[in-house]
Formats: sequence, structure tokens, C-alpha cells
Amino acid sequence: MNELGSTSVAAYRYLVAGRVQGVGYRYFVLREAEALGIAGFARNLSDGRVEVLAEGADEALGRFESRLREGPAFASVTGVERIEAPTRGGAGFHIR
Repeated sequence: MNELGSTSVAAYRYLVAGRVQGVGYRYFVLREAEALGIAGFARNLSDGRVEVLAEGADEALGRFESRLREGPAFASVTGVERIEAPTRGGAGFHIR
């Protein structure tokens, strides 16, 4: 929290590799994002990875990233690349 009592907001683009398509990964991400109050989206990429754009409080994003690395039961995450992204002020989380 900063001196005004608000939490700082950040945004990241995550590129998730492994067995993450066809195993419910994007829906897992949606549930986790909604539980943590994170805005953004998740979508499949043509190279087999899943792209996740997430915006929210720093603490929530840290917990969210940990969950991205775990994934749901049938997924097998082999890597998560995090890239800083501009905040968009979006609301809600969507699957594309």
C-alpha cells in the first residue's frame, strides 16, 4: 500500500508453455483471476502456449502467477514468461 492507503496496480503479459491447451487451463485461469479480483484475458496461441494478460494489485498478481505455474490437474506447465504490460484499467476477466 502507498501512503494514501491504496494498493498499487500492475499489469503483466504471461506466456505459459507446456500441456496447457485442451486441458481446461484457460477456464482454470478465469476462476483464479475472478477469485483474486484480476482483470484481463486468456487465449490460446497458435504455437501451443496460452497468453494471459492480467491487471490487478501487486499482491494478487503474485498469488495469481503462482497459480499459473501450477495449473489445473490435467495441465503440465513447463514455463511461464512474464512481461510487463501497460495498465488498461479494464474490468473483468475473459477467455478469448
